[in-house]
Amino acid sequence: MRIDINCDMGESYGRWQLGADAAVMPFISSANIACGAHAGDPAVMRATLRLARDHRVACGAHPGFADLAGFGRREIPVTPAEAADLVLWQIGALEAIARSEGMRLRHVKAHGALYNMAARDRTLGEAIARAVAAFDRTLVFFGLAGSAMLDAGRAAGLTVAAEGFADRSYEPDGSLTPRSQPGSVIHDVEQVVARAVRMAREAKVTARNGADIALKIDTICVHGDTPGADVLARALREGFERAGVSVAPAGEDR
Repeated sequence: MRIDINCDMGESYGRWQLGADAAVMPFISSANIACGAHAGDPAVMRATLRLARDHRVACGAHPGFADLAGFGRREIPVTPAEAADLVLWQIGALEAIARSEGMRLRHVKAHGALYNMAARDRTLGEAIARAVAAFDRTLVFFGLAGSAMLDAGRAAGLTVAAEGFADRSYEPDGSLTPRSQPGSVIHDVEQVVARAVRMAREAKVTARNGADIALKIDTICVHGDTPGADVLARALREGFERAGVSVAPAGEDR
C-alpha cells in the first residue's frame, strides 16, 4: 500500500515570506511549486526546486489565476482557451528554470480557485488537461478525487492522481467545504492524521454531516501556508509509516 504526500510550495514573493518549505520538505514526496501567478517569483521557483532536489522530492507545476492579492483563491471568469494558455504559460516558466538546474517536472496540479472550478466544470477541466498533455504527456495530472478532472485527464491521455486533502472538511457529495464556512480547515493534528490514514487504507472519509463517503486517493495534500504545516507533515509521514503505508511520488513505477 502506497501514498504520495504533496504540498503547495514556493509561495513566497520577493521579500514576502510564506510557508515553512524548508521544514516541510523532508516529510513529503511531491512539491507543487507556484509559478509566479498566484504566488512565487523566478528566484523563489529556483530556490524551491533546489530544496526539493536536495530532499529527492518530485517537483510539479502549480499554476493558478494571476491574482497575487487574492492568492489565486478568488474565482475569475475564464474561457477554456484562456485557462489552457494560463496553465501552459506557467508550466513553461517553471520548466525553463527546472531545466537550467538539470531537473525535470513530474506533475501538474492546478491551484486554488482554478482547481475548484475545473473540478466542477468538465469543459474547463478538459481544457487544462489538454494543455498539460500538449506540453508533456508524461506529466501526472492531479485532480480532486471523484471529480470530472480525473476523467478529463484520462481522456487527454495523461496518467492521473486522485487527490485527497488531509486538513480540509468534505461535503457529502465529495467536494471540499468552502473556506468561507466554519470548520472548513481542520487544525487538530491527530484528527488530520487519522483521516488521512483512513483515506489511504479504507478509501473513505467522514463528511461534515457525519456520513462516510467513498474517496479513493493516490496523493494527499498538506497546505504549506497552514500554521504548523511542518508538524503536520511530519505527523502524516510517521502516521502512514506506522500504518504500513509507504510514501512515494504519484505515478512512480511500482
